[in-house]
Amino acid sequence: MTTALLGTRRGALVAAALLLVALVLPKLIYPVLAIDIIAYALFAVAFDLLLGFTGLLSFGHAMFWGGAGYVTTILVARMHLPLALAALIALVYAAVLALIVGAIAIRRQGIYFAMITLALAQLQYFFAYQLGDWTGGENGVQLTARGNLLGIPLENDVAFYYAVLVIAALGTWFVVRVVRSPFGAVLGAMRENEQRAIALGFRVDRYKLVAFVLSGTLAGLAGILFAVGNRLSGLDGVDWHTSGKVVMMSLLGGIGTVFGPIVGAGLFESLDYFVSKTIVGDKTNIVMGTIFALCVLLFRRGIVGELLAGARKRSS
Repeated sequence: MTTALLGTRRGALVAAALLLVALVLPKLIYPVLAIDIIAYALFAVAFDLLLGFTGLLSFGHAMFWGGAGYVTTILVARMHLPLALAALIALVYAAVLALIVGAIAIRRQGIYFAMITLALAQLQYFFAYQLGDWTGGENGVQLTARGNLLGIPLENDVAFYYAVLVIAALGTWFVVRVVRSPFGAVLGAMRENEQRAIALGFRVDRYKLVAFVLSGTLAGLAGILFAVGNRLSGLDGVDWHTSGKVVMMSLLGGIGTVFGPIVGAGLFESLDYFVSKTIVGDKTNIVMGTIFALCVLLFRRGIVGELLAGARKRSS
């Protein structure tokens, strides 16, 4: 339903509005929070490629997000590699991990697929906890400096934010290109009726695996941006709560819309931050859960999904 939107004037207006907000975001809020929002937005877009356009629900996507973050910070802080090289190795790690996990998980469907991804993600969490000499255990791995990327110094938070924004925008553009391609059309056909796609001769397992690897690699890229932006990688990055968070972001904004998860990530991270600063900050999880439940009840297609559905009704 939404792939058509991505190539329309309305889709271009939505993208332009989001980009405009993103350009002024570090002027409105704390720059590191702005970095977090953009990183999570890319994470949610990567997850939407898997859930919204392929129909596969992963409860373990934190393994790519947090795993790539760990690899980057370990290589920079402990092995003193340049940031660009460390990030490239971390991306390869995320891609290879996604290939292995995807090859195992796509043999199952529905809740079984979700549980396999969760179990494998928790296995990585266990290794990260046990290998404390490398991962820092509960303290994580800290970066004393971000260094530079292709000769551009990244110590200034605002400068790093705009570098993150460019990378996230390119990642989102890539996802849009994928879902609007013939490959994306096959993914949509599989999501709607997998047996029909098989009958038409498509090898659906291969398409699922490619989609899983693309999604995992982009999630790893987002995790790298988050870890470097905060100068820290820790156990919370590979914890199942982070996998659940990206699911909530995507549902909040609207799965299968690309732009919806971006909105969901921005709202979720902003609310989480500002609620924690209020008098009910010690009950942030309860407040966020209540807000999420209300949004799901009021916007069953997600916020952007409902807005798009309303716009289609008015135009018809």
